[in-house]
Amino acid sequence: MDRRALLAGGAVLAAGVGAGVSALALGRDGGRASAPPPGSAVAGAPVPFHGERQSGVTAPQQPATQLLALDLAPAATSDGRAALRGLLGELTRVLAEAAGGTSADTRLHGGEPARFSGLVGVGPGLASRLGLNVPAPALAELPEFPGDRLDPARGGGDLLVQLCAADRWPLSVVAEQTGAAARAAGATVRWTQSGFLPRTAAGGTPRNLFGFKDGTANPDEDAARQWVWGPPGPYEHGTVLVYRRIRMDTAGFAALPGDRQNLAMGRRAGDGAPLTGTAEHDEPDIYAKNPDGSYVIPAAAHVRLSSPRLDGGARMLRRGYSYDDGPGDRGLLFCAFVRDPAQFTRVQNRLAAKDALNPFLEHTASAVAYVLPGVKEGGVLGEGLFA
Repeated sequence: MDRRALLAGGAVLAAGVGAGVSALALGRDGGRASAPPPGSAVAGAPVPFHGERQSGVTAPQQPATQLLALDLAPAATSDGRAALRGLLGELTRVLAEAAGGTSADTRLHGGEPARFSGLVGVGPGLASRLGLNVPAPALAELPEFPGDRLDPARGGGDLLVQLCAADRWPLSVVAEQTGAAARAAGATVRWTQSGFLPRTAAGGTPRNLFGFKDGTANPDEDAARQWVWGPPGPYEHGTVLVYRRIRMDTAGFAALPGDRQNLAMGRRAGDGAPLTGTAEHDEPDIYAKNPDGSYVIPAAAHVRLSSPRLDGGARMLRRGYSYDDGPGDRGLLFCAFVRDPAQFTRVQNRLAAKDALNPFLEHTASAVAYVLPGVKEGGVLGEGLFA
């Protein structure tokens, strides 16, 4: 679409005639958060590392994140499994020490509590190469979507590690330790990406770089058991992370009149309420119509196209971050947790076809990883992979 035409005739955007790159999953609507929202953590309380589920998914979302993807060296299956076992053991130690404040690295001593949490996931390629016990066929690479402009050097990977903390400092140190553990196991760091959240009142929803609240309608625990966490059995406390690095044309979007921004999103920027409601957590009525027969939430509004009502009630747990890598390269690190990546694919196909936000978005990287179940004290992450 021609950007000047969009700015001159915002009604086109409101009607939702979109093309090009696919969507920014800002409003996956229905239900309340399954984990405490950003800012709700008890001040100074550490985040436990050990448990049934990894804390990088379940802990309150922290203001800073660092993602790293690691590639293991090609090797025979037996050698590759041995290298993976060793690396997972080292990653367990590094993350547990960072969370518990017991690291020997003096750079992590003193100062305010870091409230560190993390997660480790296994990529589809590694799982296939080493014959690992992962939830197949759920763990698979995403298909190519219309408008994707993916850089292979910024996506994929054999292992995906996400680090989160109250500020950037401990992430730099733990990322360095993670890289050292990878090199000792014969692995390399494929890519890294840092992200952040804005200062947000306790219990509030953070805003993205378009100025809209992001993560309003995450699933509650009952819904998460159905759509996020694995079924009863060996995968019950694992999930799948879908990661997308999405460049946002913040200046172009900001140039639109406020009412056109709201129509494109399907929510009001000010309070986060859907166009059919009065409060942020009101469930959007995607079938409500105006007297002239048009939808109150336009047909191509982001909230409408990503609604669970169009997908059999399926929901994602979204824990996204903003990023800023310099002029012309800032946007969203979309991190969604699902039982089956097909959930994301169905939504993304709808969004790629006609989301009103498409002219302002470009997907530049992608990754999928099976987030391992948590581990008891004394155990090692990924023990079930070799069963």
